[in-house]
Amino acid sequence: MTGKKRIKVIMAKPGLDGHDRGAKLLARVFAEAGMEVVYTGLRQTPEMIVEAALQEDADVVGLSSLSGVHNYFFPRVVELLKEKGLDDVLVVGGGIIPDEDVPGLKDSGVAAIFGPGTRTEDIVKFIEEKVSRN
Repeated sequence: MTGKKRIKVIMAKPGLDGHDRGAKLLARVFAEAGMEVVYTGLRQTPEMIVEAALQEDADVVGLSSLSGVHNYFFPRVVELLKEKGLDDVLVVGGGIIPDEDVPGLKDSGVAAIFGPGTRTEDIVKFIEEKVSRN
């Protein structure tokens, strides 16, 4: 990729959720699309996720939740990113998230929520369009 820096994605599983198949699948999809991916593993706190984003100079933080903690953890990650001056980091989420929760998450600064059945190509395209690289 001449002249372009690869998009760097932090994939994270906040909270006590122990199911990470979807997050690992997306990490592989992003890598195959030419992105650099750091998967932080299970049971991450918002502080751990934001520290990883800071240390890795991330362009994107991808959050996955199946345990119903998204209404706390997703906005908290956005808030901590802003506190660290990382307002330009794109935050996206996915997992089992009820439709009625999506507007509040977007209002908190989460750019998009991708639920089960979303085409991976659509997620990659969304990220590529939102993260401009020179």
